Amino acid sequence: MSAVFVRGEEWAKIPADLYIPPDALEVILEAFAGPLDLLLYLIRRDNINILDIPMAEVTRQYISYVELMKAVKLELAADYLVMAAMLAEIKSRMLLPRQASVDAEEADPRAELVRRLLDYERYQAACENLDGRPRIGRELYVPVIPMDGRALDRAPPQVSLDNLLDALRVVLQRESAFAHHRVMREPLSVRERMTLILDTVRTDDFTEFSALFTVGEGRRGIVVTFLAILELVRESLVTLVQNEAFAPIHLKAAA
Repeated sequence: MSAVFVRGEEWAKIPADLYIPPDALEVILEAFAGPLDLLLYLIRRDNINILDIPMAEVTRQYISYVELMKAVKLELAADYLVMAAMLAEIKSRMLLPRQASVDAEEADPRAELVRRLLDYERYQAACENLDGRPRIGRELYVPVIPMDGRALDRAPPQVSLDNLLDALRVVLQRESAFAHHRVMREPLSVRERMTLILDTVRTDDFTEFSALFTVGEGRRGIVVTFLAILELVRESLVTLVQNEAFAPIHLKAAA
């Protein structure tokens, strides 16, 4: 048997008066973060629908685990006893008759417990997702390169005119990617202008050609008015009259 040294003294065999405390060695098979964690473990282990929990069986298993905890270490079972009392209360309320006028969702004593379990399950899944992400020092390692502290003097690069034009070309290409064509409704209508001209000209009097144009409308208004006059002439709704060459042109509504 190999020798063991305790405080510099060699021990070749186990002393007969060696005392080992009862809690010197503790083996934890299942570690739970709280009563909700234990309850969620029991539901997952038996493949129980969390929205339809059989309170009798779950309460029995939960209380048996709490009794085991009380036998091992009583001070750890304080929070679990509160949950055990809550489970017993829910189980008792489910045995009572329900009123027919009360909504089924409100009458279910398990609703609040199910809500808490669903919230806890979401937070637990989020924690597991965060814990599975790479960490610096566990999956990722940041390389550290020691430097001797010498400063490197680097001359700035010389920018030529060609480099500047290349940079401008890149900006123009990027701008062309965001070009768009906006289709807008025509503010001036030839049909509406034809109606306006017919309201202006008369059958018993002549209207000067230039009086039908509005300078404030710009080139677009002039073109629309001219097209409207041509359409009216083509449809024989107005008549063009000129006394002599280069004389003013007049319009008159057809009879």
